[in-house]
Amino acid sequence: MARFPSRDHCAACNGTAPVEVSSGERKICRLSPRGSRRLNHAIHMVAITQIRHKHSDGRAYYQRKLAEGKTHKEALRCLKRRISDAIYARLRADARKAGPGGQPGNDTGSSVTGSHPGHRLFGQATPGPDPSLRAPATFTQATPSPEPSAKKIQRAT
Repeated sequence: MARFPSRDHCAACNGTAPVEVSSGERKICRLSPRGSRRLNHAIHMVAITQIRHKHSDGRAYYQRKLAEGKTHKEALRCLKRRISDAIYARLRADARKAGPGGQPGNDTGSSVTGSHPGHRLFGQATPGPDPSLRAPATFTQATPSPEPSAKKIQRAT
């Protein structure tokens, strides 16, 4: 969360911050081609799913934007930005709940340096090889093969 000082920075990172592409008196905004395309795609899928469900908050917001006179793309862009802001708020809340070690409930200085190897709960830290389902192989001493007879040796030459 230290990378994002505000929700605007987070929106720029995930590609939901609108970019103005105005010319003259025409004022047009579109989504930024920058930012993480994976995050933008995930947020887009969330927005489309919310629009398809009749009783979702996202659909109600989308319908309000359409009633205000926005086009489908503009209303979808607004919904994606709202979802991005909700994700940012949740990340901020989780970061405040996290302890100094980075995980919620961790009260040590760091999750690595504050570990207590003397208090093992589940046995050996690095277990040995997995047991095999096969029966253990029994090794028998090999019997020496008989020496070839002198007649066979003479015939071969």
